[in-house]
Amino acid sequence: MSNVLNINFDNLTSEQIGKLFPIQIVPYNPDWEMLFVQEKALITGALSANVLINVEHIGSTSIIGLAAKSTIDILVEVSNLSDVIKQDITQKLETIGYGNMHNAEKENAMTFGKGYDKNNIYTQTYHVHIRKKGNTLQDEIYFRDYLRKNADARNEYAALKYKLSEKYRFNREDYTQAKTEFIKKITEQEKQKNYEEV
Repeated sequence: MSNVLNINFDNLTSEQIGKLFPIQIVPYNPDWEMLFVQEKALITGALSANVLINVEHIGSTSIIGLAAKSTIDILVEVSNLSDVIKQDITQKLETIGYGNMHNAEKENAMTFGKGYDKNNIYTQTYHVHIRKKGNTLQDEIYFRDYLRKNADARNEYAALKYKLSEKYRFNREDYTQAKTEFIKKITEQEKQKNYEEV
């Protein structure tokens, strides 16, 4: 199967990416959890055990009952993201089919993609989000756990995503940005609640 290594996303504009891979929201698929478990095994087998701390299924595919783009989002927390470690992670993830999305790289974060095939937009895709482990939970965990427990918020988010996917079908950046207010509101609410309980 073709993967992201065949497509250099860093040389494409957001408009070009949107046309190649339009946004499609689909009903929840119980196979998504199995796909995560299988991919987690590949990732933990590839990365160095003395750097790897935690691997979590995040994003909409991690929430039972929630409609989503079928991309499996995976959070990988590591102890160190020095330049040497970044290079090592990149090389090791390449061995299991991942390509580094350099445009998304920050000091304490990296993003990798897998499964993108411009000749078949329906192949299974994956995003791995590498983060340096901090003292608190990553924002995506707060949001995920809240939606897992709250059907009303889950349904509201699904409706928002369907609406935005129609409006921004060929513009992934605007689609993502338009969800930010909803996500940030819940995330900050849960972070504050957690802070008060500590």
